[in-house]
Amino acid sequence: MNTTQDTTAELTEEQLEAKLKELRTKKAKAAEREKKEYERKRDETINFLTSFAQQVHEQLVELKKLCHERMEEQAERLANYGKMPGNSKGGFSITNEAGDYRITRHRDTKPSWDERSVKAQELIKEFLTETVKKRDLKLYEILISFIQRNENGDLEYARVMNLLQHADKYDDPRWVEGLRLIKESYSNHLRGFGYSIKKKDASGKWELINLQFASI
Repeated sequence: MNTTQDTTAELTEEQLEAKLKELRTKKAKAAEREKKEYERKRDETINFLTSFAQQVHEQLVELKKLCHERMEEQAERLANYGKMPGNSKGGFSITNEAGDYRITRHRDTKPSWDERSVKAQELIKEFLTETVKKRDLKLYEILISFIQRNENGDLEYARVMNLLQHADKYDDPRWVEGLRLIKESYSNHLRGFGYSIKKKDASGKWELINLQFASI
């Protein structure tokens, strides 16, 4: 015999409605408790990780500042001590006496080309389209890709260097003049210095102490 069904069958319509309302209320309260617990845990995770990240960020800012100050002092000492290469443009490495730690300061530069590069593009494109394209479409597509600008409207350094490797292929005046203008319009701006810190692993190889979150 199912007592629950018998008991329910004996309830009046009003009593049954009250019973259902009570069940709905209990479910709603349980769902609300579950929701609040989820939100509490969510906020706890967000607050903890954000606070931790802020601390790490502040430490990284301080580390960068210290790297800049200490390595600038070291650069001056190296220059005075005569150990800085005459052709150095600011980049150098130092290694501790034990030979297991190394810090490198490297130049952070941005290549750019001035307005002369626009004329250079026109001349090179005209030459390639009128001559090379008719003889060798594949080579044309390769060479023309080297003078395509990126979405920021800039030429790509690696591509331009690839283009210049083909300088001796042709003696057409447009080609020669275009490459000359490409070279003359180029400049390299120093944005600052970057730093890499390495240590030797168990096998004696240099291992980067990675400070990039996405690369760890």
